[in-house]
Amino acid sequence: MPSFARLLLALLIVLRPATALPQSNFDDLPNLGDASGQILSPQQDKALGAYFMRQIRQSGIILEDEEATAYLSALGHKLATHSESPGFNFTFFMVNDSSINAFAGPGGYIGANVGLFLASESESELAGVLAHEIAHITQRHLARSYDAQEKMSLPTTAAILGAILLGAATDGSVGAAALMTAQAASLQRQINFTRANEKEADRVGIQTLADAEFDPFGMPGFFERLQKNSKLYGTRPPEFLSTHPVTLNRISEATTRAESYPKVKSYNSMDFLLIQAKMRVYSYENPKQVLADVQRYKGKSGGKSAVEQYEFALLLSKSENHAAAETVMEKLHKSDPDRIAYRLALARIMTAAKQYPQALQVYADSLELYPGEMTIVLPYARTLLSSGQADEAYTLLTDIANRNPTNPQLHKLLSQAAGATGHSVQTHTAMAQYYFLNGYTNQAIEQLKLAEKSPTLSSYQIARIQARITNLEELLDLEKLE
Repeated sequence: MPSFARLLLALLIVLRPATALPQSNFDDLPNLGDASGQILSPQQDKALGAYFMRQIRQSGIILEDEEATAYLSALGHKLATHSESPGFNFTFFMVNDSSINAFAGPGGYIGANVGLFLASESESELAGVLAHEIAHITQRHLARSYDAQEKMSLPTTAAILGAILLGAATDGSVGAAALMTAQAASLQRQINFTRANEKEADRVGIQTLADAEFDPFGMPGFFERLQKNSKLYGTRPPEFLSTHPVTLNRISEATTRAESYPKVKSYNSMDFLLIQAKMRVYSYENPKQVLADVQRYKGKSGGKSAVEQYEFALLLSKSENHAAAETVMEKLHKSDPDRIAYRLALARIMTAAKQYPQALQVYADSLELYPGEMTIVLPYARTLLSSGQADEAYTLLTDIANRNPTNPQLHKLLSQAAGATGHSVQTHTAMAQYYFLNGYTNQAIEQLKLAEKSPTLSSYQIARIQARITNLEELLDLEKLE
């Protein structure tokens, strides 16, 4: 088996959320390489990243909100174009976790927690954290961490790497348990190396931040505020402080570096403010109480600014006062008819009130203005399916799905629409892609085998399905220990 395949197997062990495996599972794995060579090629990094993302999806921690993801991706790619690798293919996604954290995985996959979004007091602070994570990838810190472990045993290297990734992606408890198995001296060596990585990511990230015309103080300012407020968190400080150790010396160095760039007036885009308001509303456990508090302190209108009105409308709808919410959102939409956020919110409110024809009209008008816009396509398709218009949903999704092979929600909706309209082959092939993207390779193979039985398939279609089954079975072999 190729060395990368064996390396992947080692990572599968530590990334799989299961009980600890005995050290003998690692005994026949090869040396990771010497300091003079490039351990992970770009192709290997991409393959490892794709597997990593499938495991993240399988864990169920992804926030399935197209609007928030689109904003995060737009912000991330704006920063990436000003990074040291502007042509790198990054993927940004939201993690449905209230802790303050972000992390970079292999292959250019960067996750940001909802808690980070809500804790950011400016767009430059959020951009600063993303720029830091982008720098971890452009500086190839993951591959360099393998290089730093040359004299360690592979089990220790794998345990530490798995703990870092698991701890970043979850509440830290799984990662902490994995770290307990690592040797203390080796762990200290990795911590020191990580601190060096953090400083380099700060330096490169601040330059990216400034080049993208964000306030370069967004990064050190956010670090300093977290560090100062850490005592307020009691025994559970923000995850960011655990996975990205922040010291006074590090803050001082980052601040000094930020001072070397021209001063930029901190500016929050309307998109940032609206998405942050949306995330805030959907994080409330008792929206009716929050609504009452807003009306007590800001009046029955909920506030004067557009952002306050938007948040107020979402609060009203979440409190099941859809009629009042629609009135507020209609006014906002008329004041700024080209803003997608208002159109989507209005359609969501109408859907919640079961006003399907009105909601569908808003989606249809919006898609005419913004053809192919995924933040519109997906809720539009869901509403079509909910209102019994599966044929329209199937037509809408078919072509778009072919151009978006890595969006699991899109393929799940296509499978539902295909099933409701009698397209049995596509029902199974689309669901196979959904399962595969979410890390369920066995189930994906089962769906393809069901599709293969269709009597309407041409010889070309059969060959394609069989080739895909073979490909997934080979991947499944890599996911099993020999």
